[in-house]
Amino acid sequence: MHLIDLNQECLLHLFSFLDKDSRRNLSLTCKCLRVAFLDPALWSLLNFFSPIELMKNNFILGPFLRYLNICWHSSRVKVCNIEDFKKTTFQKDLCSKHASLVSHFLDRVCHMCPNLLSLTLSGCGHITDRDVINVLRSCRRLQQLCLENCCRVTDAVLQAVVTHGDSLQEVRVDFCRNVTHTGLQACREKRPGVRIVAERSAGMIPDTLPGEKLYITKALQRVLFFS
Repeated sequence: MHLIDLNQECLLHLFSFLDKDSRRNLSLTCKCLRVAFLDPALWSLLNFFSPIELMKNNFILGPFLRYLNICWHSSRVKVCNIEDFKKTTFQKDLCSKHASLVSHFLDRVCHMCPNLLSLTLSGCGHITDRDVINVLRSCRRLQQLCLENCCRVTDAVLQAVVTHGDSLQEVRVDFCRNVTHTGLQACREKRPGVRIVAERSAGMIPDTLPGEKLYITKALQRVLFFS
């Protein structure tokens, strides 16, 4: 029996074992396999391991997507997590090549994937509150939101969880240094049915502008002097 003699169900099962590049390459061999590649049932889960992968034409994005994971574990993530005012010219140039990729992709998700159930973003140092809030507004069936090492995420996302997260069951904001104890407590009080986990986040010291650091230092000195 030839591969193309298999029915659609068997072809989809075989495709499910392949990575995105292999799926696309196989789909270019004949019309039958192209039909299997385009079947929405094949694309309910998408995993990406670097922002550059989001630019490839090797996957299908649509209302059938349920689970989306963008997890970048690389030494470059450390550069992304440096505040812009601290970056060298070289570091800024390095980030400029991918800084907007995840944000633009999430815009597409907002317009094309209303049935998303789970979103995980790890090491995405350039995403902002706006990117995550737009997903919460557009994907009202979202049940799980996991953010890890996303330095630009703040308490504004937790406020959006309260406002727009009617279907949320779990929220994780691990190693997000601009999330505070106050924001977490307010979210827990207003959304008691949501499991909220924040490993290290509220215990990390957020970066501040040099002028702000000077002001804080002087204020601390005055407190110590009068005490």
